[in-house]
Amino acid sequence: MKRVRVTLSNGKEFYFDEHGDPPPIYDIVNWQLNPERTIQQIKVGSYNATTSTDGIFTIKTGALLWHNGEREVPESVCSKSCPQGFRKAIKIREPLCCFQCVLCPLGEVSSQTDAFECFKCPWDKWPDPQKTKCVPKTEDYLSYLEPLGTILTIVNIASSLVPYIVLRILTLKKSSALVKASNYSVSCLLLVALSLCFLCSLLFIGYPTPEKCLFRQAAFGMAFVLCISCILAKTVMVLFAFMAIKPRSHMKKWTNTGVSYFIISVCFILQFLLCITWLSLRPPFVELNIHTNPGFIIVECNEGSPMAFWSMLTYLFLLATISFLVAFLVRRLPDSFNEAQFITFSMLAFLCVWLSFIPASLSSQGKYAVAMEIFAIMASSWAILTCMFLPKCFIILFRPDRNSKDCIMKRHRHAVVKTCRI
Repeated sequence: MKRVRVTLSNGKEFYFDEHGDPPPIYDIVNWQLNPERTIQQIKVGSYNATTSTDGIFTIKTGALLWHNGEREVPESVCSKSCPQGFRKAIKIREPLCCFQCVLCPLGEVSSQTDAFECFKCPWDKWPDPQKTKCVPKTEDYLSYLEPLGTILTIVNIASSLVPYIVLRILTLKKSSALVKASNYSVSCLLLVALSLCFLCSLLFIGYPTPEKCLFRQAAFGMAFVLCISCILAKTVMVLFAFMAIKPRSHMKKWTNTGVSYFIISVCFILQFLLCITWLSLRPPFVELNIHTNPGFIIVECNEGSPMAFWSMLTYLFLLATISFLVAFLVRRLPDSFNEAQFITFSMLAFLCVWLSFIPASLSSQGKYAVAMEIFAIMASSWAILTCMFLPKCFIILFRPDRNSKDCIMKRHRHAVVKTCRI
């Protein structure tokens, strides 16, 4: 039987293989519903092992008609494949082949099709918009190259030159009555301190290096304490000057320049000791903040000890408040040139700026918190510069007739008579 080979009437050869089995020959039929709603079998292909390799399996896809009456092949699953950036999620009360595609959560990616889970990016990377791969995070800080940083840099550098212009005016007119009456040496020191206040804000701009973080707040505190202590010395000298004109007064010995320098030195040394203690025990350092804005690495300075920073700021508030109160009390006292009114306005503006800075800084994060502190430094410095020196410069440049000893003494006598009447 194994050697039997018979040619059939249709020309096909019939035989048995070595196992005694005939060659497989099948017709592929498609059950279709005809218009009479009965089932008919339509041959749509065949499987014939006796033919050549290419013709063993043949099927006419165009002749197929599926159960839904369509000729397109129906999907074998109830859900499509999930692309990259998505993961599979099982549908409740549905077969296992049914699932839904869920976008990967924040900070996670999937780089495969039909992934069952997403993978979290490393701390220094973030998903791309398609969530198919992790890319390095962008570092965020107040840069010199961005518009805000550029504007602040230009404004602060230009502002730092204004005190030197005012100092030049006072130096040229230092022999005039107005400049002598306003304590020339302390005024010069105050102008230098104001210029340093503007320049110290430049330490807050640019990439936060360890050196910048270490010294920027200390430089800010030292520059402003020098500024406020000069104003406090001026305020005390106005009070001593009035008390010295009273009969049998022993206060005249306290009206010399040495007392002013002593007050400035004591206030400055206390702030210096506070800053040295702060930098020695818990110094500021560079911190990479990845929590405020997950898509960025915020490079910022950690102050090390918030208590030390706020203590330094509180000390400035204390000096400014004392200057404000003393200046307010002696604002109407007769003196050759009573600066108390100017000191009152300057300290009032200083306190308002920094009191508004506290809630603004606490509600800001990253480079915007740094920008808020720079704005506070600029605003308070300009307030002191304007209130303390604008009236003097106006009189020196535009009203030289009022910059004379006779004019000042005339106002002085008028104020003394007015006080005596009261």
